Amino acid sequence: MASASIAPTPRHVPVLWAPVLEGLAVRPAGTYLDGTFGRGGHARGILERLGPEGRLLVMDKDPEAIREAEALAAGDARVRVRHASFATLGEWGETAGGLDGVLFDLGVSSPQLDEAARGFSFRLDGPLDMRMDPTRGISAAEFVNTASEAEIARVLWEYGEERQSRRIARAIVARRAERPFERTGDLADLIARLLGRGDGKTHPATRSFQAIRIHVNAELDDLVAGLEAAERALKVGGRLAVISFHSLEDRITKQFIAERAKAPPANRRSPVVAPFVPRLRDVGGAIKADEAEVAINPRARSAVLRVAEKLAVAGEGA
Repeated sequence: MASASIAPTPRHVPVLWAPVLEGLAVRPAGTYLDGTFGRGGHARGILERLGPEGRLLVMDKDPEAIREAEALAAGDARVRVRHASFATLGEWGETAGGLDGVLFDLGVSSPQLDEAARGFSFRLDGPLDMRMDPTRGISAAEFVNTASEAEIARVLWEYGEERQSRRIARAIVARRAERPFERTGDLADLIARLLGRGDGKTHPATRSFQAIRIHVNAELDDLVAGLEAAERALKVGGRLAVISFHSLEDRITKQFIAERAKAPPANRRSPVVAPFVPRLRDVGGAIKADEAEVAINPRARSAVLRVAEKLAVAGEGA
C-alpha cells in the first residue's frame, strides 16, 4: 500500500491540482480513471484520497508515462495501467464495473515539451516527431513532407487557427522540394522567417506547431470519443473533470457538457419533441488557476477546468 500522504513530485507541478481533486470529490472506495497520467501528479492526489478498497485506473499514449505509471503500480495494488488513448477507455475490462470519476488533462505535458528529442518544441531543436506515442502513426515530419499544400493549410487553420495558414503551407511545400524537413528548428525557423518575429512574446510558429501536433495525435477526435466513453462508463453521481489549454479543446468540452446539462433554446417553429432530460450537471463552470498558482506555474495561465456530474435518468441503469 502507498503511504497515507502522496504529494506531487517536486519536479512536476500538476496544473489545477487542488481544484481537480475537489471537483472529482474522491470517494475512498471508488474507482477512478486518469486518462492522461503524464508524470502522475493528479493520480497521486487521487491515491492519497482513496482507501484500501479504492481503485485507480491509469491510461496514457506516451510509453514514458506508462513506464512511470507501472512503477507506481508496482508499489500499490490499487493501481491498474493500460497503454492506450483514453478514447478507448470503454474497451478496457477494468472499466466494466463503472467509474466514480474520470480525469482528462489535455494537450502536451511539460516533460514532453522539455525533452527536445520528443520533437514537440519549437524552442528546443530536435527530431520533428510530435507523436505522444512514437511507436504509432505518422510523425510531424512525415506529415509536412508528404501532405498536399491544401491539407497542410487546412490543418494549420482548423487546429491552430493560423491566419497565415495558406502562406505557410505554400512555403513548406516549396522548401521540402529542395530537401525534406527533419528537425523542429528547421520548421520553426522557416515560419519565423516567413512571418517575422512580431512582438517577441509569442513565437510565430506557436500556432502551426500546435496544429500539427493535434493532427498527428488525433487529439480532438480522441477527445470527442473519450468524452462519450466517459459518460457511458460513469456511475450516477460520478464526476468528469477535463483540463483544456486552448479554445478548441475547451469548446468541445463545454458544448459536450452543455448539451447534456441544459435544454436547448425553444423554437416554436420546430415540431414538438420529447421533454429535455438532463444527463449531466455542470459543476462550477469554467474554473481557472488563481494568481498564486500562475506565479508558481506559468503554464497554468491558459488552463481551464470543467467538471460535470452524471445524473440518474429514468429507465437507465447506473
